[in-house]
Amino acid sequence: MDYFVSKASVVRRIWGKSDTILFIFAGASAEFALNKAVDWLYFTGKLPQDPLGRLFSTVAYARNIVFSSTPEAHRAIDTMRNIHTAVEQSRGDTIPDWAYRDVLFMLIYYSIAAYELLERPLTPEEQEEVYNVFYRVGLRMGLKELPPNYKAWLPVREEHLKNDLQQSSYTKDLFMQYRKHLGNFRYQVLLEAQKLVVPTQVKQLLGFRDIAWLRPAVPIYQFSRHLHVDGLIKSVLLPKAYKAQISAMDIWAGVS
Repeated sequence: MDYFVSKASVVRRIWGKSDTILFIFAGASAEFALNKAVDWLYFTGKLPQDPLGRLFSTVAYARNIVFSSTPEAHRAIDTMRNIHTAVEQSRGDTIPDWAYRDVLFMLIYYSIAAYELLERPLTPEEQEEVYNVFYRVGLRMGLKELPPNYKAWLPVREEHLKNDLQQSSYTKDLFMQYRKHLGNFRYQVLLEAQKLVVPTQVKQLLGFRDIAWLRPAVPIYQFSRHLHVDGLIKSVLLPKAYKAQISAMDIWAGVS
């Protein structure tokens, strides 16, 4: 079968473990709150009502694409684009191309950052693999001005961080919603997880300190996976409503 992502690709390892995906989610939830186009998701009302569910649905789409055949992945990408087109028609405006690229860039950046935090540094070839997968997603969505490779993408990513992020009323409201839906303890864990993967510009805009008390816990958590007690840790840290979804993400459990 022709798969959208090769079975041997590191991208499947990244998106086949729930703990890696949770750090992708953590980083994206921080950066997304700063994006200048976040008002588009407030337009539908779905983001403030269920910010965790909305972000998990974005992650779920990406994950399904990674593990699908090429025709199935193309259908999923087309569906995602059609959903956004319907929102544009309802609002009578167009989501800017740079906003689509920003979301794509988040998936690229946090895929790499999360895996390197929990596993090991990626080789240049593996970084290129990650980029190429989401580059093809972007091409299918009809996005313009996508850099042709990972090396060319790096300075473009930096420009997007400089130009497309800001503190706003939406930022404050989203973090209030995160706290409301997670509870105080899990919310603090989310903040500490975000500190471990977000870039400097995001840390500065959110007023994060450099000290992250969760960092010493990372090697302990890594060791817990060898003892098969990481599931117990996740059951304590994660909301019950999402435990089934998170458990289903462990396709590559035990693979490093």
